Amino acid sequence: MNLYQTVFTGSKQALEAAEGLVKEVVEKKGKDCKVAFPDTAYSLPVIYAATGKKITNVGELEAALDVVKSLIVEEEMLDKLLNSGLATAVAAEIIEACKYVLSDSPYSAPCSGFISDPIIRSFGVPLVTGDVPGVAVVLGEFPDAETAAKVIKDYQSKGLLTCLVGKVIDQAIEGKVEMGLDLRVVPLGYDVTSVIHIVSFAIRAALIFGAVKPGDLGAVLQYCSDRVPAFVNAFGPLSELVVSAGAGAIALGFPVITDQVVPEVPTLLLTQKDYDKVVKTSLEARKIKIKITEIPIPVAFAAAFEGERIRKGDMHIEFGAGKTEAWELVMSGDSSEVEDHKIEVVGPDIDSLTEVPGRLPMGMLVKVSGANMQKDFEPVLERRLHYFLNYIEGVMHVGQRNMTQLRIGKEAFDKGFRLKHFGEVIYAKMLDEFGSVVDKCEVVLITDPDKVHDLKEKYAMPRFMERDERLESLIDENVDTFYSCNLCQSFAPAHVCIVTPERLGLCGAVSWLDAKATLELNPTGPCQAVPKDGLVDENAGIWEKVNETVSKISQGAVNNVTLYSILQDPMTSCGCFECITGIMPEANGVVIVNREHGATTPLGMTFGELASMTGGGVQTPGFMGHGRSFIPSKKFMKAEGGIGRIVWMPKELKDFVAEKLNKTAKELYGVDNFADMICDETIAIESEEVLAFLEEKGHPALTMDPIM
Repeated sequence: MNLYQTVFTGSKQALEAAEGLVKEVVEKKGKDCKVAFPDTAYSLPVIYAATGKKITNVGELEAALDVVKSLIVEEEMLDKLLNSGLATAVAAEIIEACKYVLSDSPYSAPCSGFISDPIIRSFGVPLVTGDVPGVAVVLGEFPDAETAAKVIKDYQSKGLLTCLVGKVIDQAIEGKVEMGLDLRVVPLGYDVTSVIHIVSFAIRAALIFGAVKPGDLGAVLQYCSDRVPAFVNAFGPLSELVVSAGAGAIALGFPVITDQVVPEVPTLLLTQKDYDKVVKTSLEARKIKIKITEIPIPVAFAAAFEGERIRKGDMHIEFGAGKTEAWELVMSGDSSEVEDHKIEVVGPDIDSLTEVPGRLPMGMLVKVSGANMQKDFEPVLERRLHYFLNYIEGVMHVGQRNMTQLRIGKEAFDKGFRLKHFGEVIYAKMLDEFGSVVDKCEVVLITDPDKVHDLKEKYAMPRFMERDERLESLIDENVDTFYSCNLCQSFAPAHVCIVTPERLGLCGAVSWLDAKATLELNPTGPCQAVPKDGLVDENAGIWEKVNETVSKISQGAVNNVTLYSILQDPMTSCGCFECITGIMPEANGVVIVNREHGATTPLGMTFGELASMTGGGVQTPGFMGHGRSFIPSKKFMKAEGGIGRIVWMPKELKDFVAEKLNKTAKELYGVDNFADMICDETIAIESEEVLAFLEEKGHPALTMDPIM
């Protein structure tokens, strides 16, 4: 194989296919027809990132063919080969865009097609924490379905996001691989060009998290190479088009591993004909290290199973869900009170059911001790139970405290899963993740109805009440230390979160207690103590020590930050924020939108469009990324008048914060049922209609001083 000529031929094939499809679209839809992928603020992301130009209509799409042509230069030089690969990527995006012009739904189950901005943002935290250690793109077909399933499940068991293109999708179905975004196995499409949707994922990561400027192709390629841990597996006969697409992957820094004999390029293009070694070879090529905790259970254990849903028809047993009592508690004590690795089941096990599916109550009491353990860490460890249990294949866990639901599937039961295995998972992960504060761990699983109730009243409820009282007192004024969090800097180099008792990390995953525990667990890790020294402005939330810390950690990219203002030096955002707040001047207030809401807001922009202005570690006065739980705080936009400025938010988000928001509004303004004064999409979206609703309700924002 002459690699150069194969790549050039494939690129020209891609260009020819793109030209033909664009011609068809022009004839059928006209040059003024709108061109867009669903739910993205980045137009056609590959072209936008490469050229800085947003494609909005078919006429502009036709002109973009010139970009493809300019990248194909048939000279046997490495840079020309890689550029030709990029030409194939651009042509593939044009082809896929045409599909979305010609059909409202060009992809149907099981294939996903285009991956939206909110989904990419939702993967931000798992990628930086290593819960998703990498992205595997599997293209083509294996010799048989059994081999395909084995390789895909191996990636899944290691937590990778695995995207499938081509006949391998049918092989995965035949091999009974459970697929879907929640399970991190995503069939993109059967056409080779559908691979562009994961390329687009990587490129948008550069724009979303890295604040890379559209049009700076070199910076985009460097970001993808350095910060997006992706690779490609190309199996089966390699057409010229597939080879040229592989060259495009290599240009992005993504190694290609194939089962075919090819001219190898060390670390970038490799042949591996032994399918038992494909996963190992791929991970080594991309320098992805998998941390595996060996747990003696009869089913798989990986973060990829976190999104698994156990339907009623597939269920062996259910605990809780309002039908039986169920609770979980992590309780610290003296070393003498905890017997290490003791796992006790009190009551019937799940193999004693007289009918299936069955129900039992569940009390999950986890006792821990350690020289560095603190009572404040109990809820931090307890929240991790949700993830530990969901990582078990065939298990579904929802809720926390005394409002839990736990299901075990029939397949897990048939493989030998029993209650003691919950204990093995909890024990192993507590010592693995919290070994610096947990020296000993004991797990008691109670299914005896009387004892479940008695122990809940004796231990769980008093502990929960005590914690709630402690959390009520945890306000910014009552502590002398905040915490920094730079966990997301692997994606957003200039971003630093300052976490306070009232303002959790904007991703929603790091509270003040979490940050405190993280520092204890890893003194040189992502969370560091920030003394509340050098108060400059209490109303805006400005401290000299906070500014010094942000400047140091961002390496001078950001020198001043306020914690309670949206207009003056607002805190930066990486891009994985739960919510965005933006000013609506005509209402003298602000609109808040959460990531899950895909529709247009009264600001005339969707979440994705707002997010494109707010992420990447930049400060954007008038816009602010934050977590859901910050909304009801008395510190929310305190400098601009506080929560009384909130005039619109999606109904789901409003319902989520309503109780605490009403309480804060009553304390601050003497207003009852403040949430009912806030407009949502079921009432109005257009500006005039929103204003009419606010006036009807007598919303306090209308009588406040001008916000700008």
